Amino acid sequence: MTLENKINQIQLQNFITESGALYPILHLSYQVFGPSLNTAPIVLVNHALTGNSNVIGEQGWWNDLIGESKTIDTNKYTVLAFNVPGNGYDGFGIENYQDFNARDIARIFNQGIKALQISQLYAIIGGSVGGGIAWEMAALEPKITQHLIPIATDWKSTDWLIANCFLQEQILANSSKPIEDARIHAMLCYRTPESFSSKFQRTTNEELAVFNIESWLAHHGNKLQKRFQLSAYKMMNQLLKTIDITRGRDSFATVAATIEANIHIIGIDSDLFFTANENRGTYEELKKYKENVSYQEIVSIHGHDAFLIEYQQLHNLLAPIF
Repeated sequence: MTLENKINQIQLQNFITESGALYPILHLSYQVFGPSLNTAPIVLVNHALTGNSNVIGEQGWWNDLIGESKTIDTNKYTVLAFNVPGNGYDGFGIENYQDFNARDIARIFNQGIKALQISQLYAIIGGSVGGGIAWEMAALEPKITQHLIPIATDWKSTDWLIANCFLQEQILANSSKPIEDARIHAMLCYRTPESFSSKFQRTTNEELAVFNIESWLAHHGNKLQKRFQLSAYKMMNQLLKTIDITRGRDSFATVAATIEANIHIIGIDSDLFFTANENRGTYEELKKYKENVSYQEIVSIHGHDAFLIEYQQLHNLLAPIF
């Protein structure tokens, strides 16, 4: 049986965040693609900052990677995707975004997996903040998945990343056009100078009397404003800022060594957000005490967003797993 990709709901009761905030009822929504749950190996896909559970189909954000006869084949695998509570896609918002950190979302997702009576996942895959949440999930539940695939992310938010999230937070709090302006800044983090040069070459839009890079950035800001809520942006930015599997725990080595999954780290050589150097450092540390870990790199001028652009490279890296 192939499931419809409609949005389903789980209600979690009396969830207490790490900061001590009590949520008597927390709505966790999800979508399932491919065979019914627990009839085929299950791949959990964690969405990125402006993403959602709609990974494939109409307006699916990972259609090039997931689907029938794609890299992650929905004839062979059941694909499960949760919405981060507060991302707004399911109609539920959360105003007090500072109540949450990335580990809270990992705890929520892990509870969702238990509620769905899933004993073990075949893989958890996620890019950017979704990959950071994947790290947190595996650190909380070391046996939860056979394969952990963090893409364009890391087990911690660096000072550079935290600084950019702080700037995002200031824009979201103080701008008269918060979503548009925050998105314009964020696009500078998601791409690279070389990517912009290749695409625009200092050309101008004669009709609008602006540089094409300016009209492109304005377009992205306006486009996001039409589909994304301010509270959702604040929440997702908060999660991006708070990834850290060692917070309140022992060292990275101690925590990561407990993860039983095969860990497949995929970095991007030009990523300005989660740098390849940080990812290589994570790999070098991990391989001291864990044999089933690998590091591979997407080569691209496009920076952080390459995991949404360089699909052939991503296919080549993921095909041996799927």
